Amino acid sequence: MTPTRAHHTEGRRSTVVAGVRRLRGPTVWDALAFCLLFSAIVLIIQTGRETFVPLASLNQHPIALDAARLPEYALRTTMRMLAALLASLVFTFAYGALAAKSRRAEQVLVPLLDILQSVPILGFLSFTVVAFMALFPGSVMGLELASIFAIFTSQAWNMTFSFYQSLKTVPPNLDEAARSFHLSAWQRFWRVDVPFSMPGLVWNTMMSMSGGWFFVVASEAITVNNHTLMLPGIGSYVALAIDQRNLTAIGWAVLTMLIVILLYDQLLFRPLVAWSDKFHVELSASEETPRSWFLLVLHRTRLFGVLFAPLTAGAAFLAQRPLRTLPRRMPAAPARAPSAGKSEWLWRVTITLAIAAGVGYIVDYLSHGVTWTEVATVTGLGFLTLLRVVVLMLLATLVWVPIGVWIGLHPRVAHATQPLAQFLAAFPANLVFPFAVVAIVHWHLTPDIWLSPLMVLGTQWYILFNVIAGASAFPNDLKEAAANFRIGGWNWWRKVILPGIFPYYVTGAITASGGCWNASIVAEIASWGDTTLRAHGLGAYIADATTAGNDHQIVLGIVAMSIFVIAFNRLLWRPLYGVAMRRMRLD
Repeated sequence: MTPTRAHHTEGRRSTVVAGVRRLRGPTVWDALAFCLLFSAIVLIIQTGRETFVPLASLNQHPIALDAARLPEYALRTTMRMLAALLASLVFTFAYGALAAKSRRAEQVLVPLLDILQSVPILGFLSFTVVAFMALFPGSVMGLELASIFAIFTSQAWNMTFSFYQSLKTVPPNLDEAARSFHLSAWQRFWRVDVPFSMPGLVWNTMMSMSGGWFFVVASEAITVNNHTLMLPGIGSYVALAIDQRNLTAIGWAVLTMLIVILLYDQLLFRPLVAWSDKFHVELSASEETPRSWFLLVLHRTRLFGVLFAPLTAGAAFLAQRPLRTLPRRMPAAPARAPSAGKSEWLWRVTITLAIAAGVGYIVDYLSHGVTWTEVATVTGLGFLTLLRVVVLMLLATLVWVPIGVWIGLHPRVAHATQPLAQFLAAFPANLVFPFAVVAIVHWHLTPDIWLSPLMVLGTQWYILFNVIAGASAFPNDLKEAAANFRIGGWNWWRKVILPGIFPYYVTGAITASGGCWNASIVAEIASWGDTTLRAHGLGAYIADATTAGNDHQIVLGIVAMSIFVIAFNRLLWRPLYGVAMRRMRLD
């Protein structure tokens, strides 16, 4: 046997021995992994069993302000939010990729996304609850799906905008590398697009999870035919506590929320942040990297590796399938054929006719229940809400951009503040409303002004989380270059960090402004027991129409809000987004 062959044989023996040692007996890490996995399976089975009980059981076991029931309520709420988060992730990959890769689809999908994020949660519930309940008549499952869908509508748009922004800013050198390796569109998606978008997407997923708490009250306490059905959950618990002015129960709910957020921060998001750090595009490694004890457990355990081996192997196989082969060379830009011009003309005509048909249908529907005087009134209310949104976005930008940059550039600070930021983002504004009402009444303040900050309580975090994501993804080699050239002060902000985080900021600002419009429905009307304060605005108009069950006014309010949001995005955020795409990409 030659030395080379002996060397290879010895190497194979070492590999086999190492494999045998890995398969030998469980460890303490396996015991911990087994406990976590078994507990998760039991909780999922128990929660799933309760979703198929008859609808009448909700009246037989009403929501009680007993602190001992909070663990059960927290589990039910968390399962709904995780189910909505999974649906949001699937929607994000499909919708965001199609909008970013197809110019024609982008012309339709991006404005449609603006409309979807502007449609209030109450607007979705008004038309979807009956449909979901009809799918499962007499079962709690229909109401559960309606609640999950409502939470989905508070999570998906932010994640989709983040993924779309990442795909539009993939550095050209990565695109050239994908073509050099002859990756198909499917392979490029999983090997280039998704990894590049992962750091920003993880932070926006955290924001979406936290943002779901903002509307958890509306999604769990659902009104159908003037009858309120309350699903077991923290949202229903908070709604009942506010209605009964029970500050002790509100305190228990806040404590439970904090515990839940800390748990899924440690078991889900902190491992994801640490895992996604390897996808940063940079030439030099950062001195500080995020860590996660749970991710360390997953790496050391053998149980998860054995159980999930078929799943990971199947996912790797699907990600490597060359569904469509790219050309081996970059083709020269062909001259525009006449057929292509006709196709483009036909596409534009089709879109125009579809928009005209939709507008005609809406106008015909509103003409039977809405007067022109009311349309003018709603337009004026829309401008009042627009003024609040502009002022609040300006203030949130001035406050959170510097803080987000500082946190994102210091991984240890981000590691320490991550659960706190999630808790503040998840803290339902509904719990602040009682204190705001008491203060406004006590000091005789103007509701039109002092109810406005309630709109930004849950949406300002979109800016913070996106800026943190942008600063965290800022290449370390560029930071070193700026330090070597001694660029500091205002020049560092203007020439280094602001161009680097600008695409992320615009994404956060778009979702934050849309969230502000959405939050106006619950923020322009605040109540504490029998005391109710109203601010003049489009959100209060939609909330009153929903309470009264006036479908024509609901549609008018939603259409007006959608028009304002689209115009606001087209006149301000989209031009800024174009600047970010053209001039502020880190290639």
